[in-house]
Amino acid sequence: MTKLSVSLIRDRIICCDRCPRLRSYCARIGREKRRAYRDDIYWARPVPGFGDPRAQLLIVGLAPAAHGANRTGRVFTGDGVGGSGDFLMAALHRAGYANMPTSRRPNDGLRLRDAYIAAAVRCAPPDNKPTPEEIGNCLPHLEAELDALGRVRVVVALGRIGFDAYLQLLKRRGHVVRPKPQFGHALAHAFPNGQTLIGCYHPSRQNTNTGKLTARMMDEVFHAARRALTRVRPR
Repeated sequence: MTKLSVSLIRDRIICCDRCPRLRSYCARIGREKRRAYRDDIYWARPVPGFGDPRAQLLIVGLAPAAHGANRTGRVFTGDGVGGSGDFLMAALHRAGYANMPTSRRPNDGLRLRDAYIAAAVRCAPPDNKPTPEEIGNCLPHLEAELDALGRVRVVVALGRIGFDAYLQLLKRRGHVVRPKPQFGHALAHAFPNGQTLIGCYHPSRQNTNTGKLTARMMDEVFHAARRALTRVRPR
């Protein structure tokens, strides 16, 4: 298989129309808008990954937020002060992966160092619940990005859907892992392909507002990622 460039993969993701239900939903949200963003022009298209093309750390989220990345066109961006984007970026900033602790809009100056953020699903799903078929339709995009990045050694999965999406990629590539790795916060799994998968509770408002996920717990995940990167050497 020919390895594509990150820019070409981005173009292909933006033009994707494999999931009619998701495309229809994103377009409707872009027309109806939220009152706070009524003057904004919504992106309302599939959202590509974002970050350092030489990253060793890949972060896999669930999907764009309807009024966040579906509005701004950048993953974990624009879902409000204290939203999942700010929570994640603050943790990446503390860990040295981001140059600023917020993620408000695509032209805000945010830069990632040695990290790249993608998602299991590239279109905002109703109720944040994509179907198994929709997750499968999006899997080739994640696989293409992983191939293009080339240097990834650690994958942090934000939530079970991102965790399972990476395991599906392993299966597609003929890597059968038994017993199946279990999702757990800050629980790391090293694989024969030289990559380490680390689970993390998703930084949704529901999780952060209830204390299921705290800043300290998020830091624990990226400390584990740093440790894994010091142990793993390029093939």
